[in-house]
Amino acid sequence: MSVKVETKPSTQQSTAGRSNIQVWVQKLIAQRYLQVMALLGVAWMVVFNYIPMYGIIIAFKEFDIIHSISDAPWVGFDHFKEFLEDDSLGYVIKNTIGMSLIKLVIGFPLPILFALLMNELRSMIFKRWVQTITYLPHFLSWVVLGGIMATWLSDVGIVNKILMGLNFIQEPITYLAEPKYFWGIVITSDIWKELGWSAIIYLAAISSISPELYEAATIDGAGRGQKMWNITIPSIKGTISILFILAISGVLNSNFDQILVLRNQLNETSSNVIDVYVYQVGLLSGRYSYAAAVGLIKSVIALILLLGANSVTKRLNNTSLF
Repeated sequence: MSVKVETKPSTQQSTAGRSNIQVWVQKLIAQRYLQVMALLGVAWMVVFNYIPMYGIIIAFKEFDIIHSISDAPWVGFDHFKEFLEDDSLGYVIKNTIGMSLIKLVIGFPLPILFALLMNELRSMIFKRWVQTITYLPHFLSWVVLGGIMATWLSDVGIVNKILMGLNFIQEPITYLAEPKYFWGIVITSDIWKELGWSAIIYLAAISSISPELYEAATIDGAGRGQKMWNITIPSIKGTISILFILAISGVLNSNFDQILVLRNQLNETSSNVIDVYVYQVGLLSGRYSYAAAVGLIKSVIALILLLGANSVTKRLNNTSLF
C-alpha cells in the first residue's frame, strides 16, 4: 500500500514567494544603475512636489510670514467665500475662460495641421528652414517677445504703418491701450510663439508610422490628401487625445508671463485673469492664505476637468491617461 505525501499549500506558497523575491532582487541588482537614476527622480518629486503640499493648509488659516504655519489661526473656508463673493470675480473668470477656450479651439488644431503639412514637404533643406523659423520664438522669453509686440503694436509701429499703407485704417491705433484688442493680441502672439514647438510631438508620432502603409495606399491609387486623412491622422489619434486631455485640464491656466508683460491699466478689464488676480490681491498685498485658497480652487477644478476629459476620450476612442 503506497502512501502519498502531500505538500502543504502554505509551504508551496512560501517557497514561491521566496523565489519571486530572489528574482526581484536579482533584477534589481542587474538594473542598479537605472534604479539609482529612477530613485533620484522619485526623490526630486517627493522633495519638490509632495512635501510642499503641506503648505496647502494655509488656505484654511490666516498665515503671515512672521509666524509659522502651525501657529497661524484657523479661519476655515473664509478665504474661499471671500473669493466667490468678490465683485471682480465675474470678469476675471470671463477673461480667463474666454481666452483659454479660444486658444483651445484655434490654437490646439493648428499644430496638428502644421505637422501634417510639414510631413508632406519633400525638400529637406526647405523643411529645416521652416522648422528653425517656427521653433525659434519658443526659445525667447515673454519679456523679449512682449517688448517686440509692444513696439510693433504702438502708434508708430510696423502694424499701423502696414495697415495705413493699405488704407485699412486712416489713423494709427494704440492696440495695447484698447481692451477690445487684447484677447486677439494674446491669442495671436501665443500661437506665433508656440506653433512650431507644439508640432514637435505630432511630427515625432508621424515619423513612427510604418512606411508600408503609405506604400500600400500608393499602390491602391490614394493621393496625398487621402493618405493624410486615412493613415496619418488615425495613426496619431492617441497622441492627439492625450494632449487634448492635458489642454482641457489647463483651461483655467493663463500664460501669466505673457499677460503680465502685455497688460497695462488701460486694458485691465480684458487682461485681469485669475493668475494676475492672485498675484495682485494675494501676493503683492501679502495675503498668502487668500492666494493659496484661490490656487486650491483652481487645482480642484483642473482635476475635475482632467478626470472628465479622460473619461470622455476613453469612452470615445479607448484612449486615456489612466
